[in-house]
Amino acid sequence: MKHHRHHVKSNTFDHSIKVAYLCFRHHKRFHMKMDLEELIRGALLHDYYLYDWHDKDPSHRFHGFTHPKRALSNALRKYPNLTRTERDMIRRHMFPLTLIPPKTKGGWLICLYDKIAAISDYLGKKTP
Repeated sequence: MKHHRHHVKSNTFDHSIKVAYLCFRHHKRFHMKMDLEELIRGALLHDYYLYDWHDKDPSHRFHGFTHPKRALSNALRKYPNLTRTERDMIRRHMFPLTLIPPKTKGGWLICLYDKIAAISDYLGKKTP
């Protein structure tokens, strides 16, 4: 993931770490009654699509719409015991670009913090 450019000034590894950190901070600050490990796993795997979508490849044309499904497929190959919540976080993190919203609290958190981290990435900031 360190070798795949993501947003202008980051790669998928750094971006996913940022999202995981923001989720961790939120979990601690608001004393969430959600499994922290599950939340962090979903955050770390939400962009586990394993390619540079900036490459001129026709399969990357609709990246924003298709990469959540590819990330989930890759994650399940490597970690077949992902929970329903982790799967929801990975598959639904691009809402509202993808039309189906998350079904879990963790899915909504990844959705929110993915957007915040993306803006931070574009601005070249390490941590928002």
